[in-house]
Amino acid sequence: MTPELIAELITAAEARLKGVVRRTPLLTSPFLDRIAGRPVHVKAECLQHTGSFKFRGGWSAVSALPEGTAGVIAYSSGNHAQGVALAARLRGLPAVIVMPADAPKLKLANTAALGAEVVPYDRQTEDRDAIGSRIAAERGLALIRPFDEPQVIAGQATCGIEIAEQAAEAGIGEADVLVCCGGGGLASGIALALEARAPGLRVRPVEPEGYDDTCRSLAAGRILSNEGAPPSLCDAIVTPQPGALTFPILQRLAGPGLAVSDADALRAMAEAFFRLKLVLEPGGAVALAAALWHLEPGEGPVIAVATGGNVDAEIYRTALAHNAAPAG
Repeated sequence: MTPELIAELITAAEARLKGVVRRTPLLTSPFLDRIAGRPVHVKAECLQHTGSFKFRGGWSAVSALPEGTAGVIAYSSGNHAQGVALAARLRGLPAVIVMPADAPKLKLANTAALGAEVVPYDRQTEDRDAIGSRIAAERGLALIRPFDEPQVIAGQATCGIEIAEQAAEAGIGEADVLVCCGGGGLASGIALALEARAPGLRVRPVEPEGYDDTCRSLAAGRILSNEGAPPSLCDAIVTPQPGALTFPILQRLAGPGLAVSDADALRAMAEAFFRLKLVLEPGGAVALAAALWHLEPGEGPVIAVATGGNVDAEIYRTALAHNAAPAG
């Protein structure tokens, strides 16, 4: 992916997504500012179609497919699944989605309700890449990878375009942009958009503790993987290692990564509910958690991307019950 090709793909994706994706708001709360000790701006991608930013990349990839495509296949723990399923339905294409059998029930149900054929697998013993590649070959389907896919990265970049515009409207010329990060498709897409349109804004990826492969890879200067980490509530961003396409982009453009605990993700979910009236899932709340409790001391503004809100009721009840809103 040359810089020229990337710029071309982003420009084309921006045109195809216009009028299809939602322009999600950039929200603020004086209560969050008080906790963080600085202005906090929250990009509410949990309000995007299908409840996460993933619809951007899904529609970018599906809408770019040539006429006569037999259908699409994707593998995902749930948010990419729903984004691709809706995009395929809008395009009139059948969709097959390979999903972990232990994915949140809401994500499994919503993916099927959007018309996709859900193929469950055991994430502990089976390889989703192998399953997806096999089905794609057998049925002649177009495989849409969740992050290491140029059209997906280009679609996610439109979130960065909006951030650049909204930051300018808010008078923000310099800030860290904290992005929940799994394979790095959203973080790298936003970084590319900001490089072109708001160079004073810098992406910093945020991951769950134990799954901070991007954070460690950026520090080491080479791709590192996660090994032997315990299960995390942040299912949406639990990936083995950074993508081969996404990591070089982040290595060139991103600042140091951050890692937060599941407990802090749950705390951030509660604060988003009480202060912004937003529903977030654990993996969609880690950037807000980092903004509130994990940044270095400073006074400048920070932008946190709230990436998704597809959470099962039991986990959400736990987040609210254990993190009651403080007075004032």
